[in-house]
Amino acid sequence: MMNRHFPLLLTGLGIVLLVSCVVSLGFGPARIPVDVVWHILLNKLFGIGEANWSAGQEHIVWLIRVPRMLLGALVGAGLALIGAVLQAVTRNPLADPHLLGVTSGATLGAVIVVLYVGEIVGLLTLPIAAFIGALLSMVLVLTIANRQGRLDSDRLLLCGVAVSFVMMAVANTLLFLGDHRASSAVLFWMLGGLGLARWELLAIPSASVLLGLMLLLGMARPLNALMAGEQTAVTLGLNARNVRLKVFLIASLMTGVLVAISGSIGFVGLMIPHIARRLVGAEHRRLLPVSALLGSVFLVWVDVAARTLIAPEDLPIGVATAAIGGLFFIGLMRKR
Repeated sequence: MMNRHFPLLLTGLGIVLLVSCVVSLGFGPARIPVDVVWHILLNKLFGIGEANWSAGQEHIVWLIRVPRMLLGALVGAGLALIGAVLQAVTRNPLADPHLLGVTSGATLGAVIVVLYVGEIVGLLTLPIAAFIGALLSMVLVLTIANRQGRLDSDRLLLCGVAVSFVMMAVANTLLFLGDHRASSAVLFWMLGGLGLARWELLAIPSASVLLGLMLLLGMARPLNALMAGEQTAVTLGLNARNVRLKVFLIASLMTGVLVAISGSIGFVGLMIPHIARRLVGAEHRRLLPVSALLGSVFLVWVDVAARTLIAPEDLPIGVATAAIGGLFFIGLMRKR
């Protein structure tokens, strides 16, 4: 039954995502009718229709909101994917993309650049520094967790938490001692946001999410075996350590890329995989694409709320996702 309905569910979620992406472009401090948004998109993408809208509306839709919407969809999909596979390989329902210390490393890199280095390569300085910090954090966690050639998932999570606390302590100390006016810029990034979205910055997160999805789908069977338990995986002839290492590397690199551009956006990778499992079960060939689509739809609409609730100011997306995610899990715990 589930196999028969899966293509319909996937098609339905794809349509919902497409409609959400178009409709969401009309919301913001300056409201733009959906029909105007649709005609601007048709004109820009296919050269169809006459320009019967203002230059300001075209600038807002095409240069500001479309890149932001696309980045939100990519980040939502990526974080949901990462959360789903980490929960499988660790067999921990509370695992999420930020548990391995990658986010804290990215934060430390961003703090150092904003407060003490400056914009060396312009707009790309902050994402590059954050990614380098995330990469160093990942290497440190894997080095500490690797014991006698074994990569135990519990040990890895504990090392991730420990490294995360240390790096956040250093980052907070630098923030406290640094220029408080400059600190406000990095604080907004730490709370999560899509304000850095530009057309020229979308190529790397797009490649990261698409490549990550293909690689993880190719590992669906090993992920299913690990979800069933260590002994089951060994019985099936699976090298659990190698699978875990590959998944952790893919997840950490994806997290580093996404966090470098969007900051720390919590609860998406923790909450969305649980919703997806309720829809399609734990089989990863179905779970991963459904998680990605749900994550995209969710973050597109959270971004709409973030830019309209206290307009003309932007509410940090991390604040909104934390509130929604916390309420979701409180409700889930009361039911189960």
